[in-house]
Amino acid sequence: MEKIVKFIFFGNYFVGILAIVLSLETAFQLRLPFNSITYYLLLFCGTVMYYTYAYSEPLQSFSEANPRSVWYLQQHTFVKYSQWVLLIACITLAAILLINDHQNLLHLPFEYWIVVVIMLLSAILYYGLLPRSFFKLNLRNTGWIKAFVIGFVWASCVSLLPIIVIQVERGYYHTDIALVAWLFIKNWMFCTLNAIIFDMKDYADDSNHQLKTFVVRFGLRKTIFFILIPLSLIGMFSMLVFAQYRHFSFLPVLINLIPFLLLLIVTYSMQRQKKILYYLIVIDGLIFIKAVCGIVAMQFVHNN
Repeated sequence: MEKIVKFIFFGNYFVGILAIVLSLETAFQLRLPFNSITYYLLLFCGTVMYYTYAYSEPLQSFSEANPRSVWYLQQHTFVKYSQWVLLIACITLAAILLINDHQNLLHLPFEYWIVVVIMLLSAILYYGLLPRSFFKLNLRNTGWIKAFVIGFVWASCVSLLPIIVIQVERGYYHTDIALVAWLFIKNWMFCTLNAIIFDMKDYADDSNHQLKTFVVRFGLRKTIFFILIPLSLIGMFSMLVFAQYRHFSFLPVLINLIPFLLLLIVTYSMQRQKKILYYLIVIDGLIFIKAVCGIVAMQFVHNN
């Protein structure tokens, strides 16, 4: 069981599942049809491959005191070949989508292309994948902005990309722009807070490498009490305001509050150092719970 847990969470397969579940939440909340199985498989493979890229560097750069580093050291051959398998799968799945829906793709509105380009550019710059002779910026090493970039890429992939793909796969679908914008901002904020909490596990290493994340800049307690908790409370308040504006009933609002309440509890618990699996299971699990609560809450909105 321990090997299975490490395989799922250290290998970033749970992150791939999160991408799918959050995309399903978007479909439920916007009352859109689901994307194709091909797209969800592409999203899963692409997410796992993207997150594993950071661990495909030379193993000497990892600390063997870190259980995750040890796992990648032990699974180096598997990770190396699995990355190639995932890449081939992504190319194949993307080709299938392109062949099946190339006509709709050609008629995609210009503003949708802008969203896709910005999202791809953010994802590429996060790892500094552009040639250094052309552009040297690596957003992953820019300190405090890193969490916002992660949140932005996640929000784009799970709040905007499913809508764009629906237009490609099924033709035009009307969406509520105000609701789309709200869901995007909510996912951006929630995923950014999640990324800041996650930076706490790298506090010592980031400090030694002079990477000025929120935790390194302000310290652990100040990050918790002056950044994470206030932002979580603002998120809860803004959600209540939006729920009032949309005339949501009490039960959907209560269900949507659950992830924020759990976020506050987990944030407060971070005053003590946790094991890395805690971050991977509990903290990433908050995103999973948020998606499930969003889906369940919308069932009551539909019924009303």
